[in-house]
Amino acid sequence: MKFCTNCGEKLSGNEVFCPNCGAKIVEGSNANQTSEKKELKAVLELPNDLTQNELKKLNNAITLKNNQTSIVKKSIYAAFFFGLVLILAIMDFDALQIHPAMVMISIFFLLMSLVIAFVFRSREKKLQTLISGENLLAAWTLTDNEKRAYVNFLFTNEKSKNKGLLIVISVVSIIIFGIFILVIEEGKLFMFLALVVLLLLIFLFAFGMPYYYRNQNLKNDGKILIGTKFAYINGFFHNWDFPLSGIKKVKIIKEPFYGLYIKYYYTDRTFTNTEELNIPASEWIDLTPLVAELNRE
Repeated sequence: MKFCTNCGEKLSGNEVFCPNCGAKIVEGSNANQTSEKKELKAVLELPNDLTQNELKKLNNAITLKNNQTSIVKKSIYAAFFFGLVLILAIMDFDALQIHPAMVMISIFFLLMSLVIAFVFRSREKKLQTLISGENLLAAWTLTDNEKRAYVNFLFTNEKSKNKGLLIVISVVSIIIFGIFILVIEEGKLFMFLALVVLLLLIFLFAFGMPYYYRNQNLKNDGKILIGTKFAYINGFFHNWDFPLSGIKKVKIIKEPFYGLYIKYYYTDRTFTNTEELNIPASEWIDLTPLVAELNRE
């Protein structure tokens, strides 16, 4: 998709002059970069009295599919399926005998599906306000090199964290299984084999999942949308719009790449949790107004 470097109008790709403002079209990557600069500058300087039509026109370059919608739909489909199983069990068809255990499992998955649908429906609405521009402060798209640097940074951190978890869980498992092996009279070989299988699974998860997530992250859209209460970063939605939640720290970073650092906290059933986001950005983007806006929240 091309845009006019003067007014930001979408172009089909064959125009010599912009049909909206009449400016000559600049070819190449500089044109796209200039358009992104205009878009970011406009979003950062967004006036409070902007109308919905003006918002829509301003953010018409943000073409992003709401990835929370598919999760909501799948959860509703799952709830419908397990609800149908319960209805059939209650009607007690002679030709279709449903075991009581299946009924209990269906109740569990029905409730779980409804909870997931409810939670992700809320996330879907919040992300949509970023896509539509209602709660959007800034937006940009990562280049291939910027996205690769970001994904490799996440990959390195995930490997380091998983290595620590692997050591802790392995030690705890060996101690627990070792006590059983020493105490019980029978089944020592079975317990030892169970320990070996468990350690292999933990090892596979700890070292395999970072590679899986790296491949998935490289396939993501590279879009960055920043709002006051939530953010969308290369396919992942981060949310601190909860009671007893908010931003702790925001600053511009130079390492491991130029970008934005956001540290936020949220409170749930596991008490207060903290998340740190390192968000890459192009060198030409002035993030100072964005940092000031986020620090005011």
